[in-house]
Amino acid sequence: MDTIIPRKNRKFRSLTIVIGVFLALAVIVFFSFNSKRSLNVKADELTVQKVEKAFFEDFVVFQAKVEPLNVMLVNVTEGGSVKEIFVENGAMVSKGQSLARLYNPNTELNYLTQETAIIEQINNLNNGKLNIRNQELNLTKDFVLIEHDYNDAKRLYDMNSKLFAKEVISKNDWNTFKESLRFQEERKRTIQQSIQKEKQSNQVQISQINRSIQTMEKSLDILRNNKKNFLITAPESGRLTSFEPVLGKTFQAGESIGRIDSNKGYKLVAAVDEFYLEKIREGLKGQVEYKGTTLEVLVTKVIPEVKGGRFTVELAFASKENITLQDGLSFGVKLILSEKNKTLVVPKGSFNQETAGKWIFVVKGNKAERRNIKLGRENPSYFEVLEGLKEGESVITSTYADYKDIEELSINRE
Repeated sequence: MDTIIPRKNRKFRSLTIVIGVFLALAVIVFFSFNSKRSLNVKADELTVQKVEKAFFEDFVVFQAKVEPLNVMLVNVTEGGSVKEIFVENGAMVSKGQSLARLYNPNTELNYLTQETAIIEQINNLNNGKLNIRNQELNLTKDFVLIEHDYNDAKRLYDMNSKLFAKEVISKNDWNTFKESLRFQEERKRTIQQSIQKEKQSNQVQISQINRSIQTMEKSLDILRNNKKNFLITAPESGRLTSFEPVLGKTFQAGESIGRIDSNKGYKLVAAVDEFYLEKIREGLKGQVEYKGTTLEVLVTKVIPEVKGGRFTVELAFASKENITLQDGLSFGVKLILSEKNKTLVVPKGSFNQETAGKWIFVVKGNKAERRNIKLGRENPSYFEVLEGLKEGESVITSTYADYKDIEELSINRE
């Protein structure tokens, strides 16, 4: 006789199977998410170094070129073609020494035309002065004649006044002599006043003419000095550099044709990575090596304008001793950014290019695990460790290009 199985037992078994499958999937998913992404690597592909406490010196090393401390440009005042060259590049020159002569026929013709016009104006003004002097001379001559007539009238008046008193001459004759004297007195006074006014007016005109002549003469001097601008001379004593004129070559007004190095010292000029813009300031000290001797230098100027990812720094030699250097010579400068202090450091390596200083592989036996860290300052040798590492731990400092998504490395040492 068949046994009837209850329906609810079959339902329970189906439910058990479903729960089991679900739990199995959950376990698989759990382990897949919690298992570390690992990679096997050979030991000889890695660079492993120790985290240590060492004296950390924050410094930067860069190349700097020697430039004269004082440089004066030799500029072209009047444009033209090179006609004569008197010295060679690199020669020692004295202030005012002739360096080269330019030639510009159009400008010289223009100067000649202007000079002729100015001289003609000066001559016309001088002729005007001469005419005024001649007018004064003619007035003086006229006044001499008038004064002579007055003296004659006065003499006749004096003589006839006695005769009239003795009744030798008639009253009509006496009145004639009186009228003649009065007329000559009035004439003399009028002409004398006119001459005085004329002289005052002439003095004003002559003063104006003289000022005009002075202005013209100054213009003429400037014009003649400008003609001398075709002769290029040394503005300062020193060594002539960057001086490479060629006969027939044309230079424009204001263009530089060379420079004078005054030999009063040197400076170093460097283009430094913009990363150090906030760290480098005036007064920082550094060192350079020259002929086996360490020379002290210091930052004298920081030009913050960034071009091509770099900014300009100028440095001076601390020593006051005369150092003979060659313009353009290159030095490796070690610039100290902070004083030495003992701190936890990790040697520099390529790992930082991928991690940006946020994590690193820490080696324990044949394994290397990824660990979050925090780095601080750096110099060409070390990174300063702020968080995440301890003294004596071993870390991988070689490139992480193939390990960016890896959490654990298995190191094969065979």
